[in-house]
Parts: sequence; C-alpha cells; structure tokens
Amino acid sequence: IAGVARHYDYQEIQSDEAIYGKGAKRGLPAEEETFYAHLARKIQAIHWLSGRLDQDLADKNQSELFYKMELPLSFILGDMEIAGITVDPTRLQRMKGEFSKRLQEIEKKIYAEAGEEFNINSPKQLGVILFEKMGLPVIKKTKTGYSTAVDVLEQLREQAPIVDDILNYRQIAKIQSTYVEGLLRVIAGDGKVHTRYVQTLTQTGRLSSVDPNLQNIPIRLEEGRKIREAFVPRHKDWLIYSSDYSQIELRVLAHISNDEHLKAAFIEGQDIHASTAMRVFGIEKAEDVTPNMRRQAKAVNFGIVYGISDYGLSQNLGITRKAAQQYIDTYFEKYPGVKTYMEDIVRDAKDQGFVETLYHRRRYLQEINSRNFNLRSFAERTAINTPIQGSAADILKIAMIDLAKRMKEANLETVMLLQVHDELVFEVPEKELETLDKLVKDVMENAVALHVPLITDSSWGPTWYEAK
Repeated sequence: IAGVARHYDYQEIQSDEAIYGKGAKRGLPAEEETFYAHLARKIQAIHWLSGRLDQDLADKNQSELFYKMELPLSFILGDMEIAGITVDPTRLQRMKGEFSKRLQEIEKKIYAEAGEEFNINSPKQLGVILFEKMGLPVIKKTKTGYSTAVDVLEQLREQAPIVDDILNYRQIAKIQSTYVEGLLRVIAGDGKVHTRYVQTLTQTGRLSSVDPNLQNIPIRLEEGRKIREAFVPRHKDWLIYSSDYSQIELRVLAHISNDEHLKAAFIEGQDIHASTAMRVFGIEKAEDVTPNMRRQAKAVNFGIVYGISDYGLSQNLGITRKAAQQYIDTYFEKYPGVKTYMEDIVRDAKDQGFVETLYHRRRYLQEINSRNFNLRSFAERTAINTPIQGSAADILKIAMIDLAKRMKEANLETVMLLQVHDELVFEVPEKELETLDKLVKDVMENAVALHVPLITDSSWGPTWYEAK
C-alpha cells in the first residue's frame, strides 16, 4: 500500500487529523497508539488510493475493462479453480510405461547412428558427437562449447537423421517429466487437478494457467496430445465438451485493419490460408493450391500477425531471406489494409508510448523509440501484435462471462472447467449436451460484433483427447 501510495506522491496521511478527521483526538493508551495509528493510516491509504485508481481507470477509458470484464471474470475463474478437472491416474501410469519404452527405443537408435553410447541429455557430449565426430556444420557456439539448442537442431534436422531423433527424444522426455510425472504429483485428494488462473501475468491480457500449467500441454506430437486422454469428466455418464474460436486472431486483424480482401475471405467462409495462397502465388482456382503452398501461406499469415521479419519467415519455411521478403512484399501488395494498419499502429505507438486492444487494455512500449535497432524492432513487432492478440483474449473473456450467466439462468449442471487460449473446456451430462452445444455456439459467436463473423469449432467425447 505504501509503495503504491508513494507512486502517486501521496502526502496527505501525515497528521492525526488526516487519519481521524478534523479536530479529532485519538485518546488511546500510549502503548496502543503506534499500532492503531499505523492501522488507521493503512485504512486511510486504501480509501484514498481507491479514488485515485478509479480516476486513473476513468482517465484511460478503462473503467469498463476493469468493472465489466476483469472483476466479473475473477469470480468465474475462482469457480473454475475450485471445480478442478478430474484426472485418471491409471491412464497416466500406463502412459508413463509407454513413454519410457518409446524413449528407450529412440535412445538405442541414436546410439546406433552415433556409433557409440553417450549422455543424450548432456549438451557438451552431444555437441562433440554432432559437430566433431559427425562433422555437422557449427551454427552457434556457447561459452562452454557447441550450442545444441532447439533452434540450432531445427536447422540441422534435414542434414542427419540423428538430429530428428534427438529432437523427438527431448520432446517425449519433457512430456514424460513435466506432464505425466508432473500431473501425477498434483492430483488432489478429490481426484482432480486444480490449476490457478492469473489475470495479471501477461502484458497482452491473456490468462495464464499455473500450478500446474494446463495451457502448455504440447499438441504437435501425438505423445503430447495423448496426455489429454487422462482428463475425464467426474461422472461416467458425462462428457468432456470443447469449443474454440476458429482463426480468431486473423479475424481480429481483418476487423482492425479493415482490409477488404481479408474481410471478404472470412465473410465468404473461405479457407483463409488457401485464400492467401491464391493471392500471394497468383493462383485463380482454390483446387490448384498445393498443400505446400497452403503451408507457406499459413506461415505468412501468422508471421504477419506477429510482425515477423524476412529472416524469421525464412527460418520458418527453410527458404532464403530474399524469397521470404518477396512473400511479405506480395502479401502487403495484395492486402494493403494490413500494411496500412501496421504502419499506423507503429506510428501511434511511437507518438503515445503505448498501444491498446479494442477494449482499451494498454501495453506500454518503452523501447519503441530506442536507438538500439534490436530493441526498437522488438517493440514495433509488439505494437503490431498486442492489439490483435490482446483483443482476441478480451473477446474470449467476454464470452466466458456471458456463458457463465446464461448457464446459470438455464440451471445447467454443466461446469466450465478450463480456458486454454482460444478454447473453453466443459464437463457436461449427456442429457444437457444438445442444449450446451447450442448455447456455447450462440454466446461465443455473438460475444462481440466485428466486421467479420466469429466462428467456433466444437466437439465432445469421453476424454479431452477425444473431444479434440
């Protein structure tokens, strides 16, 4: 309290009159005087600060953000934390055995490819095998030797089968230790895992799941996806129901940038990545778009959202920087509204020192005018992405508040369990499935009005894995 008060140059709480009111006298025994004066100052400071903070919210047009979004959401998150989600330990134990066997198989394969046994988890020993014995090109060095970081190995993946096996080994080992063994340690006495949601951790406004983090369960590998098999409803005749927004960040970009071509693709219900491929590669028919073209267009789409550079895109696609820059230039030529948005938001950030979401959540960017190129470039990319990612997060929060209200009004037994970025997870009695499906679709797709439609993808099953 004192620290915040000093932040506002608070000087009022100095005298007895400031604490107790004009003309008031404490009349306390000497031994109690210090304690009560200290307590009274705290109470007075809280009262004073609440007014100042309220005024700050009003001055920044953030009163609704706090009182109509974040504060109501905190009660919903509290209910979700208390409810928890049931985890089947027998399934996790089975996975633990399966993953251990899989790791042993990959380990043997790596030893065969290396021609000797070594500690795969030792960067020093691994570096010697890859760069000295096998002669792979050295991409980066550290103070203690060769870098074997993921970004380095990704660049070497195509040059030797051992690299792909090492990456798989690392991923499965992490899944085993962090999620299989980690979840087994945090199952509470009620058979559930109770994650906590932090509203103030990210600068974009996204919720963070901690102790344990259930938002970062890896889904690129089948082994990671299988972890979700252990998440089940609390009753046998119930189901896990999942619903997530389809391409919400690109839809928000279409709304914010007001680009006619991007809006048209969503309004007409096109596959946005195929649509982008057609425009960027000059293809007239959707059926002529190859899977590789769509993959490259997808990388460009998400790269644009995150303000990616030609170097970043070249690394993602395994192409030259010149080719990557050509993709970016063509994208901006075909989607001029997006280019204008990016130029305008960076200029505004330089003038104001911050950017905002659609709902006035701010992110201050101290390095936006830095002379240091790297610091300034990062701040510019952040300025481009924050209104997009932050607005998407705000939209889901609005949907959660509306859903909690509508579910209560309908007197449903269904429980909202998890929020995982753009996805909401519920446990639902089979008898309520049809009702919930209609309700979730209606609420999430009409949570806010954008220039383009919001679309959800929903599914359900006996486990979270099968629901996805």
